[in-house]
Amino acid sequence: MADVSEAKAVSTIACSLRIPVLRQVFVLALTLLTGCSMVGPDFRRPSTNVADQWLETGDGRVETSPAAYREWWKAFNDPVLENLIQTAYKQNLGLRIAGVRVLEARAVLGIAVGEFFPQTQQALGSANVNRTSATAPTTPQGGLNNPSLTFREAQAGFGASWEIDFWGKFRRAIQSADANLRSSIEAYDNALVTLTGDVASTYVQIRTLEDRLNIATENVEIQKESLQIARVRFQTGVTSDRDVQQAIAELNSTESTVFQLNTQLRQAKNALCTLLGLPPSHLEDALSGTGGIPGVPSQVAVGIPTDLLRRRPDIRAAEYQAASECAQIGVAKADLYPAFSLSGNFGFLSSDVGKFALSDISSWKSRTGSIGPAFQWNLFNYGQITNRVRAQDARFQEALVSYQNIVLQAQQEVENGLVSFLNAQGQVESLTAAAAAAKESVNLAMIQYTEGVTDYTTVLTAQQNLLSYQLDLADSQGAVPQSLIAVYRALGGGWELREGHDFVPSEIKETMEQRTDWGKLLTPATAEPPAAEEQGPLLRTPDW
Repeated sequence: MADVSEAKAVSTIACSLRIPVLRQVFVLALTLLTGCSMVGPDFRRPSTNVADQWLETGDGRVETSPAAYREWWKAFNDPVLENLIQTAYKQNLGLRIAGVRVLEARAVLGIAVGEFFPQTQQALGSANVNRTSATAPTTPQGGLNNPSLTFREAQAGFGASWEIDFWGKFRRAIQSADANLRSSIEAYDNALVTLTGDVASTYVQIRTLEDRLNIATENVEIQKESLQIARVRFQTGVTSDRDVQQAIAELNSTESTVFQLNTQLRQAKNALCTLLGLPPSHLEDALSGTGGIPGVPSQVAVGIPTDLLRRRPDIRAAEYQAASECAQIGVAKADLYPAFSLSGNFGFLSSDVGKFALSDISSWKSRTGSIGPAFQWNLFNYGQITNRVRAQDARFQEALVSYQNIVLQAQQEVENGLVSFLNAQGQVESLTAAAAAAKESVNLAMIQYTEGVTDYTTVLTAQQNLLSYQLDLADSQGAVPQSLIAVYRALGGGWELREGHDFVPSEIKETMEQRTDWGKLLTPATAEPPAAEEQGPLLRTPDW
């Protein structure tokens, strides 16, 4: 990389040869742009600790073959769930916020690209009335005939200043903004992964609560029959009033469970409405059709742990954030070196002094201009700048460690989901048998109580066990698809739903276009961005 003395030598030689000014500028700019690389480190993806295989295989129920996560919700074979996810994708407001942030990042990238070109351009224009003493050293010739001189002056033209990217400061800024744009796309994809998982999870929760509500309602009817039997036996003098009061207490307790479940069901539906971008409603149409807790496939393909580095948007977003922080080191480090710039202006200047007239402003003979190089070196801020570089390096290292930590957390989430998925199925089998036995126990207890063989306490205990086992069974049946949803969420599935679509819907783009001139930026590429190491072109035309 050319050093400062080399740049000074080029400038000195050009001037000593008295090359025309524009050619000097061209030679200097070409030398500065092409003769040096960029300061600061180039980003490389950090090494990560990734397992070779998953710990849980479930006796063949979990396959490590390549998995298709694009529309993982179809594995549940539930049309209602599929429609809900499509609706949420089109209407969810949180996802729209993430989409608008992509557009914001695209505009910020345009700002960074624009900084590479002449940073200051301005139109110049002025009209002045000047009054000065005849004895002033700046008085034009002929002004001594008057004790004071008054003259008018007009000027029109333009000027520009261009700090040459000698050390790669602006190119590193473009790299950083480019990585931020890619990170915003990954953040959008991660929001979509979260959204599909939340919709599916909330839907399963609703179906589970519906089952629990049906169980509680059925038990209310069973306990009403038991209460009637206890009253008859009390009225005939066979038992005491204690049996009736016990039956009433148990019935009221179960009815309170019904109210509690109705509250939870309403709240779950309200949460689903928000995910769908709707105000709270009963969702009769959206939830009509296939009922019950969704079933799960007998086998699940989850791939291998290293797939997470490619699949999970939050991992890729962390990688791009680290790449952005890496590029910012070069931006900060460039301030340690002198900044070379070119400044110039051209215009027309006229006055009513001597042979000139104000009307000569449009005459070629009134032209004026200047151009030349300059440099600025903040030598006395060296310690301050050095510490800014150090602080940025620390932020970069933090981003690297954060990336590695996210990779570990992703593996933990997959393993947690798999172990929950596999054990929930075994729990369902056990609770199914327990609930069946509890139901038979209630039937036997009622027969024995009716025949006077046992007291009502036996009936009461059997009914309590039946309700508890049945509610636990419903929870376990819901935990199976819930844990599978957690697995797919942890694997980063579902973000492909946005492929071929814009990040924001057309109605929002139309509103933004009416409010602001967005040029071509409202239709950015929606393809999967390349890896952080794959650097795009740094020298590109500005976005107008």
